[in-house]
Amino acid sequence: MRPSVFFVSSVAIVVFVCFVATLQARQFSLVSVQQEIEIGQEANAQVRRKIPELRDAQVTAYVRGIGERLVRQAQGPKYPYSFSVADYREINAFALPGGPVWLHRGAIHAATNESQVAGVLAHEVAHIAQRHAADQLTKGIMANLGLGLLGAVLGNGAGASTAQAAAGLLANGVFMKFSRDDEREADRVGLQLLRRAGWDGRGMVELFEILQREASRNPGSVELFFSSHPSPQDRMARLRESVGRGGTRDTAQFQSIKSRLQRMAPPKAMPRQ
Repeated sequence: MRPSVFFVSSVAIVVFVCFVATLQARQFSLVSVQQEIEIGQEANAQVRRKIPELRDAQVTAYVRGIGERLVRQAQGPKYPYSFSVADYREINAFALPGGPVWLHRGAIHAATNESQVAGVLAHEVAHIAQRHAADQLTKGIMANLGLGLLGAVLGNGAGASTAQAAAGLLANGVFMKFSRDDEREADRVGLQLLRRAGWDGRGMVELFEILQREASRNPGSVELFFSSHPSPQDRMARLRESVGRGGTRDTAQFQSIKSRLQRMAPPKAMPRQ
């Protein structure tokens, strides 16, 4: 190998190693905010085609109101957040890249006060605000493309290549399971959002306690939650240290919404994969 070729190759390797190290430090993302929003909008359209959405104006307005109150406290990019209710009986919630949040009807049924529902939504808003989906997509792109990505990133047309790669990873569900570090950060930031928005921080811990009770009484109702979230035991211990006291625990509106849901036809069970 000629010295000049060796030098160029060595530089490329060094640049790539530094590039990967930067990604691992989460100081840089291959997915722009706009790409993240576009990916999330497409994913949200797919979700709407696949799952039954609860289309009750009062319930959806109530959930949206809680979500928007939390979003006003969120930092980071100004995403077009949206809040929808899936007519499923299992206890769960999930966030899509760039703003969409879905709450299962079963989470409202299981909650005993408003701060618990707000705690679930605060955790999902925190995932979005902290750009956890963009981080997972970036890691997925790197894992799938490796060295071949370096030229695309440093050359022209990187945006289109990244968007296509991210969309492909999204289709494979990369964003649906966040890392344990992401989950811990979403707990911490979500608790901050919850308290700044005026709710009692204990609601987040109480929801985890409900999940544990349901796991022993009716494992199927929380199976989906545990498949995409770490066990709540250690998360409760950390949260209890900083929940504090004060803020709204419950409202007459929550109890009215819960009663309204109970008068409706029962929610559906999620289909087994």
